[in-house]
Amino acid sequence: MPKASDTLWDLAIAEVEKRENPDDDDAKPGEVWEKSVLFMGNKNGGKTTIILRCLEREESPKPTLALEYTFGRRARRHNAPKDVAHFWELGGGTSLVELIRIPITSHNIRSFAVVLVLDLSKPNELWTTMESLLQVTRNHVNRILIKLEKTNPEVAAEIKQRMWNDLQRDHPDYALVDPFPIPLVIIGSKCDIFNEFDSETRKIISKTLRFVSHYYGASLVFTSKSEALLLKARALINHLAFGYDKSKSVSLDPSKPLFIPAGLDSMSQIGPPPASDSDLGKMRANTPLELWKKVFEKTFPPKSFCDLQDTKDPAQDSQYAEYEVDVMRAQKNQELEQYKRNASKSWKEMDFDSN
Repeated sequence: MPKASDTLWDLAIAEVEKRENPDDDDAKPGEVWEKSVLFMGNKNGGKTTIILRCLEREESPKPTLALEYTFGRRARRHNAPKDVAHFWELGGGTSLVELIRIPITSHNIRSFAVVLVLDLSKPNELWTTMESLLQVTRNHVNRILIKLEKTNPEVAAEIKQRMWNDLQRDHPDYALVDPFPIPLVIIGSKCDIFNEFDSETRKIISKTLRFVSHYYGASLVFTSKSEALLLKARALINHLAFGYDKSKSVSLDPSKPLFIPAGLDSMSQIGPPPASDSDLGKMRANTPLELWKKVFEKTFPPKSFCDLQDTKDPAQDSQYAEYEVDVMRAQKNQELEQYKRNASKSWKEMDFDSN
């Protein structure tokens, strides 16, 4: 029975689940594990492809317009109720980042995780995309935690404690990192194109992403259309979404695709930022993260924020075509163009006082 407080998204999710699983109405509360995962990252970075692979769907990926939702169901054991994983995908790169407020709420924050997909073939967009998306998400989550400290301090304390689960107090980097407030996986996509870069370029990108992932307490995996690499990414996501066992394998070899579960890297293995001692000495930074940013952006100057905005008009996208609406829009466009021509003509004929 819908509640008055249910949002449109809540009702849509419930309706889809009911249609897909009509026999599950008798499942007892508490028997089903529900988790939520938000995918975000570069526009055209491969987020939809990764989601479809995780859900084992043989579909061709379509462009994500804004914020899209789907879900998957898996049983942890034979004859057990199927657990539910809610998958959200933020489209448009960084241009629609404020929409993350819709899926991440105080009601699901305990079971929420983020997957950041970064396009390895576009290093000049990498840091700006990562910084913008993670900063807005972290600020939003922190605001939720501040409210929970007043309304439900036990839950707030649990979430804060869980941030450190992958890094024990005796870890040598315990005082040097700043874990993300909710579980985070960073995926470097298009590894096949990345492998065509020269070795020094690959080294800088790999070391930087290793540092960022370790600093935020995140898992890191490089992937491409290769089935073997997609399976590795899927293993990390299934751990977040369905509670599958966490992989213990690690691949730190810079000549191979990286695979590093959270907590299994270290600053000593990563090494210093890839810059000369003299360059490092000239750089002013307040945190290790800021220092790595300066080194990375010296090699890969960032694109401006405006360049990363999604400027494509969704009304021109054929997948959203509606005949009646499109006919009316075409008529309005013609009227607008006529208005512009008339306005231009009248302005040219006006006699302005030059004094």
